Amino acid sequence: MCEIKQLLEKNRKWSEATTANNPDFFQSLARQQSPRYLWIGCSDSRVPANQILDLPPGDVFVHRNVANLVVHTDFNCLSVLQYAVDVLKVEHIIVCGHYGCGGVDAALQNNSLGLIDNWLGHIRDLVHKYKADLSGLSAHEKAAKLCEINVLEQASNVKRNSIVREALGRGQKLQIHSWIYSLKDGLLKDLASQ
Repeated sequence: MCEIKQLLEKNRKWSEATTANNPDFFQSLARQQSPRYLWIGCSDSRVPANQILDLPPGDVFVHRNVANLVVHTDFNCLSVLQYAVDVLKVEHIIVCGHYGCGGVDAALQNNSLGLIDNWLGHIRDLVHKYKADLSGLSAHEKAAKLCEINVLEQASNVKRNSIVREALGRGQKLQIHSWIYSLKDGLLKDLASQ
């Protein structure tokens, strides 16, 4: 069977099993989404928000890109942020990176990869900005530290964004979180509480 057809077959089986367990699941899901959380995470296939949080579909509004960046000129990210804050009225924005991030590793190695070099330039800027914090670390330690720095910087970008500032200014309940995920044990760590 063709690989794509297998995916469609898996979907059919999942739909049937889900309906068998909860006959109203899809009707309820189709009515409206009202998530309390916006997840801004990495595109890495090993870091799926709903599974990590053990939440069902509909509970997390998700934006993913390479290395979980929040760039003030990225209209895709800004559109997601604006919709989540202004329309869905999420209460929590979670910026979540992960150790072993390929985007962070590529930025550290400074190899030419093509178009993505422009995107990774944002992380390379952090390498220069935090040169003192990263110096003296082993390659593994440096990559892990840069993953953490990147999450904190992106959460700061969320806080400084006009969409979030305006929402907070009008008294909207909104919290920004800086989390990092470990592929080794599946646990999240709150970087703001360190």
